[in-house]
Amino acid sequence: MENSTATKNPGGSNSVGVVSLALRNIGRQKARTAMTLGAILIGVVGLILTGGFVEDLFVQLGEAIIHSRTGHIQVYRHDFLSKGSRQPDKYIIENPETLARQISAIPEVQQITARLNFSGLLNNGKRDLAIIGEGIEPDKEAAIGSYLKISAGRVLTNRDENGIMLGQGVADSLGLHPGDAVTLLMNTADGAVNTQEFVITGVFQSFSKDFDARAVRVHLHAAQQLFASSGSNLLVVMLRKTEDTARVMTKMSQVLQGSGTSASSWRQISDFYDKSVDMYQRQFGVLQGIILIMVLLSVANSVNMSTYERLGEFGTMRALGNRSSDVVNLLLVESIVLGLVGATAGTLLGIVVALSISAVGIPMPPPPNATVGYTALIRVAPLTVLTAFVVGVVATVLASILPAYRVSRVEVVDALRQNV
Repeated sequence: MENSTATKNPGGSNSVGVVSLALRNIGRQKARTAMTLGAILIGVVGLILTGGFVEDLFVQLGEAIIHSRTGHIQVYRHDFLSKGSRQPDKYIIENPETLARQISAIPEVQQITARLNFSGLLNNGKRDLAIIGEGIEPDKEAAIGSYLKISAGRVLTNRDENGIMLGQGVADSLGLHPGDAVTLLMNTADGAVNTQEFVITGVFQSFSKDFDARAVRVHLHAAQQLFASSGSNLLVVMLRKTEDTARVMTKMSQVLQGSGTSASSWRQISDFYDKSVDMYQRQFGVLQGIILIMVLLSVANSVNMSTYERLGEFGTMRALGNRSSDVVNLLLVESIVLGLVGATAGTLLGIVVALSISAVGIPMPPPPNATVGYTALIRVAPLTVLTAFVVGVVATVLASILPAYRVSRVEVVDALRQNV
């Protein structure tokens, strides 16, 4: 019978000899090698795809929040976020243009737009509905609100000083459509009641169903006239890259010092994002754990069967003078080689599959508390790919430790009987 272990003390000579012998053993155990490599490859591909899907989920959720409502950073008077929704008139930035020019000097800033918040009653001629509103700079908001879906009509423009956009829930509650006239009633900053008629230009859906159920948007000038104020509550800052948010927040703290204003990032404003991320991380963490266990068990089963089929071979090695540790080292080297080959192949295949799926996209339903679905991708994130590769190698090595130890403890005489 062919025996590739006939060389005495392969593990005691040098590492090159052990690797060479391990490669020959892997090559002649073609069926077992293929099974082991297949298990590693499937596991690594699975980890890359699930990790890439989760990464894309987090990125798209964050971008949807940024581009449909919050922007990257919001600047406001102290305590506005906690108290301003009830009394927005007490938290007006009186000279927002001056502050906006100072913030625009930060290189990472792409655009700044002002908003004026208000609350009031919207009347369709038959009944009223309590609403929350925003006075916006329409053309700037159109560039920011890339995740807003216009379900009817069109977006507000700078020319529509008497135009109004309604959230989908508001339009449904009052039975309104583009072209209909409505009356907006609200209190001015001095406490007087003010009203103005508007024509509906469009109906929108944002990423939040609750927001759409109460929100309206009008031109900033119209809101200022209703509010009897020339200021704004918010300066919404858009950056060139979302990754720059933390760095710009540090720079902005110096710009805003002594101005009576504060700044918050989109993650600080929207706790929904962190809660959603935590929920999905838990769910997909369990899924990734299941994949890891499947890889470990599959590889362990393959290695275990291969090891005991070669029991006679290992008995011959020890009869020729090799130690038990040499047998263990040889099996571990074989597993490392298999792990590296399988993980490398799985990584390359996983990247190809991820890019192929991303080229087509995965239609997804709306997330919890949302009304708009999205197209998911499989992002090739370096950390995810590296983690999958390391898991493939480590799982293979771990799966071989127990079988290697057991085989090395078998008596030489008992092991040689397997050759008979």
